[in-house]
Amino acid sequence: MALENLKETRKKSITVGFMYEANRQRLGLKLLNGEVGFEREVRDKNIHRPGLALAGYVELFTYDRVQVFGNTEVRYLQHLGLRERVKAFETIFKFDLPCVIVTNDNPIDEELIRIATEHSVSIFQSPFETTKLVYFLSDFLDDQFAPQTVVHGSFIDVYGIGVLFTGRSGIGKSEIALDLVERGHRLVADDVVMITRKGEGILLGAGTDVVKHFMEIRGLGLIDVRSIFGIRSIRYQKRVEVIVELEEWKQDVEYTRTGLDHDNIEILGVSIPHVRLPIFPGKNVTVITEVIALDYLLRHYGYDSAKEFSKRLEAAIAEKTKGKRVIDYFEHDFE
Repeated sequence: MALENLKETRKKSITVGFMYEANRQRLGLKLLNGEVGFEREVRDKNIHRPGLALAGYVELFTYDRVQVFGNTEVRYLQHLGLRERVKAFETIFKFDLPCVIVTNDNPIDEELIRIATEHSVSIFQSPFETTKLVYFLSDFLDDQFAPQTVVHGSFIDVYGIGVLFTGRSGIGKSEIALDLVERGHRLVADDVVMITRKGEGILLGAGTDVVKHFMEIRGLGLIDVRSIFGIRSIRYQKRVEVIVELEEWKQDVEYTRTGLDHDNIEILGVSIPHVRLPIFPGKNVTVITEVIALDYLLRHYGYDSAKEFSKRLEAAIAEKTKGKRVIDYFEHDFE
């Protein structure tokens, strides 16, 4: 499958029950009205604090988001009389809320919990401060609603650089990945690689729950990399940093010779360095891959081998035009 034709997918919603189970321990969530409203759906990764809505201004109320009651909302409610508190609650529960989370273990009146239960909306309580809860919950929701795509390839952590091998089926991606694992590098995924965009410019690659760290080697069959090579040979996810596209050597195709021009390819709107690597019998692709990873590290820290060579070549030509010897010998060393 061509990388240019990758299909992007996104989750449209998750249930409140799923969000609760996934974050119950991490956020210390407690149920205040049982499993009411667990079937409701969260459709937005953003979180809302309904201070203005509680005060009666609902023109810009983003009710379809998870509603978080922090100290400000709770103190405001406590400032009101019971009748005003009930009115404030009934105002926001006219809308189709996913759920409400109360932070800092702040108390909520039983009358208000009853109103939420009547409207089938879950109310959770957390000991976390509002800022901390919003940070962790936003990270979870961002991950759930992040755009994803599937790539057919092999994904390896080489010297800390996420190298994704692509190419036609049967060209040898898995065999190269296995050779790299044997040399001490780590397998992330083989055959089916799930790629998720985190933030605006980060791609994370991982395997599927079924395949995990199994590999198919033609002529041998399925092998479990973790069982054979140990826990050091795998990792569950890694940032995608370099795409290496394997293809058969073609006499009439011109390949990069100097590396002065770096190609890129887009996945989910993120530009990733792209290396087209021609292969033929006897070519040591494993070592070349290690060099690709190390060269990427050098360029990341500001050193570009191709540009450095170009500078030296230009300097040598300049010296030659001045009539100077390009090569000098050490004294008494003529070897």
